[in-house]
Amino acid sequence: MQDTAQEIVQNLQEAGYEALFAGGCVRDFLRAVLPKDFDIATSARPDQILELYPKGDTIGAHFGVILVKKAGQHFEIATFREDGKYKDGRRPESVSFSTAKKDAQRRDFTINGLFYNPVKRELIDYVGGKTDIESKIIRAIGDPEARFEEDYLRLLRAIRFATVLDFEIEDSTWSAIQAKAANICCVAAERIRQELDRIWVNENRLRGFDLLASSGLMKAIYPEIINLQGCEQPPQWHPEGDVFVHTRLMLSLLPTDASLPLVLSVLFHDIGKPATFSYDPDEDRIRFNGHDKIGAKMTEGILSRLRYSNAVIDATTAGVSNHMAFKDVQKMRAPKLKRFMARETFCDELELHRVDCESSNGNLENYHFLRNKLEEFESEPLIPPPIITGHDLIEREIPEGPRYGEILRRAQDLQLEGILTSREDALQWLETELS
Repeated sequence: MQDTAQEIVQNLQEAGYEALFAGGCVRDFLRAVLPKDFDIATSARPDQILELYPKGDTIGAHFGVILVKKAGQHFEIATFREDGKYKDGRRPESVSFSTAKKDAQRRDFTINGLFYNPVKRELIDYVGGKTDIESKIIRAIGDPEARFEEDYLRLLRAIRFATVLDFEIEDSTWSAIQAKAANICCVAAERIRQELDRIWVNENRLRGFDLLASSGLMKAIYPEIINLQGCEQPPQWHPEGDVFVHTRLMLSLLPTDASLPLVLSVLFHDIGKPATFSYDPDEDRIRFNGHDKIGAKMTEGILSRLRYSNAVIDATTAGVSNHMAFKDVQKMRAPKLKRFMARETFCDELELHRVDCESSNGNLENYHFLRNKLEEFESEPLIPPPIITGHDLIEREIPEGPRYGEILRRAQDLQLEGILTSREDALQWLETELS
């Protein structure tokens, strides 16, 4: 990919234009990280770019961006520009084509304002980005508040970069984030979600959580999580502290490669506790009756407003809704247990249960019980093909209805319990059941 990008730069330069690698790919080079994509900035205007690449996609031409497909890969070629006024905190009202220096100065952070000439092997730094990369600093270019007012998503991007790169946020930039945090609500939910997801799936997600909380962005995006602060829990079960502390501790215990639904399930598994808080004087303890089911409904609402896919919503709400069921797994009969374990979300839910226990009372008895059951059942499918089917009932003139479903369910129970092990035994049982 780099060779193709360099070829595009060289073609533009040979045609008489200034052309450079820009932004994130240069940042990655300086960090000795292989870039995932290469953006190219140039003095060539969109029509001039199209003269060289007539099949280029002009969808971003209004902003000076042409998308070029070459060698099966896509490259953004953008004309150097400076932006007009921002009135909505999202996009400029106008752009004007300009110079490389002006283009650098309109960008968000110094670490993203670098250029590199791959032909001359020359770094071009108008904003001090190289020094900030070496010092591991996130710093807004120019006036931080002005940069954030241009596009409020930059508030969240600062947190994401600090999380993913493990950089510190420079003081004046941090102060501006705190001052402008409430304005993140002006940004489209889809854009917010994309930045959050990149925080949550990163191994440094705990730092992202802390930065979101202390910046004020969490209050604006996830007020339900902030409401967990000060929500006390029964100390005999939760010696670690309130629900917010518990949730944060769970995040710290997740594996580095935790799935997005698992991370979201951790964030929201106890989201219903403030709404269900009660004190039982007879037992002298705090209770949160039904917090799992109420929390699942709240989770669905949060994820819906952030425009998550149905698949992510369903997987996450399953984790929240079922997390209390794990306390009863050793009491479950084989059919119920196998059905419980056969669900697609079970492995993530089991991991949720582990970190829930490790961050509270430390009792992993049910976790180890289920791990042993997984090993015990691994030689055969948890839910095998039904030994008695609807076709068998239709042949015996059993109409669809309550009895029809009850017979099939009972047959599957006996199959899962290991009582019905052959087709012959099953049919004999069915004849007895119908007689």
